[in-house]
Parts: sequence; structure tokens; C-alpha cells
Amino acid sequence: MGRRTPDEIRTMRRAGRVVAEIHERIRDAVRPGVSTRQLDGIARAVLDQRRATSNFLGYHGFPAVICTSPNDVVVHGIPDDRALRDGDIVSIDCGAVVDGYHGDAAFTVGVGEVDRAAQRLIDVTRRALEAGIAEMVPGNRLGDLGHAVQATAEGAGYTVVREYVGHGIGTAMHEPPDVPNYGRPGKGRKLGAGDVLAVEPMVCAGREETAVLDDGWTVVTIDGSLAAHWEHTVAVTDDGPEILTLP
Repeated sequence: MGRRTPDEIRTMRRAGRVVAEIHERIRDAVRPGVSTRQLDGIARAVLDQRRATSNFLGYHGFPAVICTSPNDVVVHGIPDDRALRDGDIVSIDCGAVVDGYHGDAAFTVGVGEVDRAAQRLIDVTRRALEAGIAEMVPGNRLGDLGHAVQATAEGAGYTVVREYVGHGIGTAMHEPPDVPNYGRPGKGRKLGAGDVLAVEPMVCAGREETAVLDDGWTVVTIDGSLAAHWEHTVAVTDDGPEILTLP
């Protein structure tokens, strides 16, 4: 991963704002009875309106512009015609490309009325993301980031998925380095101004092990427990971390 110039980061911010708009539009549309394919259509419309392209569609053959991952699906769920139900949770992961630069972000939301246990999982996973982002300052290391995510999730009684991790991002959606959601403080690659990373905790209510379904994409918890996923594209700057996938 090469460190990005201020001009490159400005372009990535434009891509990130398209992703943020997709998130806002989908969050407003999530309700019982809506299909995940309909949510994918909303994302396609935003991309068209903003003259951006999808970095998910066609990626190793992926057939949609968003990943929709309900309940025990950790990541990479494929949108389909099944309707979301009251009490479900669903993770939405999507990206956008503007002038050759990528943005990537995810969130998890409850559908209708969700129980307290499900909402707590969502909230803790979001806090784990925030804890990891707070470590993204020049001179810190990837182990500091991963440890902050891990400590937040495991301190609340959850487990962190280890088979899937965050990543560098720039002129490709996935660039070095890997960004694990676990680690030891003071270990790993040192961060510097201009680094841009996609930080994405995947947290399970039960065991951390996962399996891939027969479609070759959908990743589920091995024990059927709920999972949540949050992600932002974040730049390391001399003034602290800057989240590029905000409105």
C-alpha cells in the first residue's frame, strides 16, 4: 500500500460520500417485507445518480452492488427476493469508485423491533469499530488498532471473526496491508500520515468460526449465532483519523 497524497484522499472522500449516501438511503428503506434485492436496487440508483461505479459488482463474479447479510450471515450475503422480517438484523456492505479511487463501508441495523440482545451486539460492534479508528494516528501500529477492536468486542462477551479482516484501500478495493480485528499492542506495521485503511469488525454473539455456503460467497457463523459488521474507510492524518465514508 502506497501512502496517499492529499489530492488522492480528497478524491477518496468523494467516493466515500457516495457510499454514505447509499447507506442513508438503504437505512431509510429497511423494514419488514422489503427484499434485499430491492435494497440492491436503491444502491444502484444512487451510483447512477452520482455517476459512480460499483466496486462490488463483478468482483470475482459477485452478482450485486451490495452485500446483504441477515442474522447469522457474517459477510458477503447475496441480495435476493426473500423479504426481511420483523426482528431480523441485517448488515449492508457496499462501495463506490470515483475517478479511479475506492470507498468501502458497512453497517448493521435492526429490522422493525429487535430484541435487546441483538441491539447490544449491533451497538458493541459499532463501538469496536470506533475504538479501532481511534488508534489510527501516526506512529501507532496495526496491532494497536486490532487490539482495540478485540478488547471492545471480547470485553462485552462476544467473539471476533479471524478468517476475514479489513484491508488497505485506494486505487483498488483490496490493497495491502491486511487489517486484523485482533492483535497485540505495539506489534505490526507502523501507521503514517497518508495511509488509508478499511477497518471492519465482524463480531459474533457465539463462536468465532465461520463457514461458506454452497453459493461460494455467503459466510455464516458455524453455530447459527447472530453476527454484526461495521466498516469505514479511514485516512491516517497528522491531525488524527479522518473517516472518508461519512456524509
